[in-house]
Amino acid sequence: MRVHLCVVGRLRAGPERELIDDYLTRFDRSGRSLGLGPVSVHEVEDKKGGGMDAEAALLARAIPKGALICALDERGRVMSSPEFATKLGGWRDQGCSDLAFVIGGADGIAKSLRAQADFKLSFGAMVWPHMLARVMLSEQLYRAVTILAGGPYHRV
Repeated sequence: MRVHLCVVGRLRAGPERELIDDYLTRFDRSGRSLGLGPVSVHEVEDKKGGGMDAEAALLARAIPKGALICALDERGRVMSSPEFATKLGGWRDQGCSDLAFVIGGADGIAKSLRAQADFKLSFGAMVWPHMLARVMLSEQLYRAVTILAGGPYHRV
């Protein structure tokens, strides 16, 4: 199952970029034998300042046709890491060939795009900067494959 991160904003060099690159590389290596990956990052930018609706249109174009859409949203479901791993494995086992995680800009994801999501995931009641949400998602993807593989990375 190919995984796509469809995100608003361009990540520049720095600690967030290094963390994301590290976790996604680990995910690709570990996930391959489990039928998960590779990960592709699709960054979009609304250079005209059209707001959430313009960002949603750009994100919608970045999502592969037929992909299952998982929107990161504060109103979404809060899950433990093992639950997230099970969900990821379940999507794979159901024959999902493309999974798109969508992370909006500073104001979130437009209601119209949220309504198209097959699943909404929350990292808790707190609001996180979208660049940190990308780091957290990347780490959780790696953690999920280690859980599915029975590896020692995740400890209860």
